[in-house]
Amino acid sequence: MKQATYSSRTADKFVVRLPEGMRERIADIARSHHRSMNSEIIARLEQSMLQEGALDDDLSLANDRPELTLHERELLQRFRQLSRRQQNALLALIAHDAEMNAEQA
Repeated sequence: MKQATYSSRTADKFVVRLPEGMRERIADIARSHHRSMNSEIIARLEQSMLQEGALDDDLSLANDRPELTLHERELLQRFRQLSRRQQNALLALIAHDAEMNAEQA
């Protein structure tokens, strides 16, 4: 995902009213990702918009397909939250593991 380059002095500003408790949850998540709350919110908005674009192109990847279990939906959602680099690394690891299991069988 391409990182936006902007200055906080020149960036567009928009006030958002958050439901009770959401600010604390965002702060916790941002800390766990080693980001500011602002960066966390922007990253999630970008990811959401990217997913919408991807879903328009390939409806077979839609999260609400009836044949997906709850765990599969959650896994797909978490996979989509990873950066492209992380996604590729995870896929390579899974492929490697499958090859190792095939060799042992």
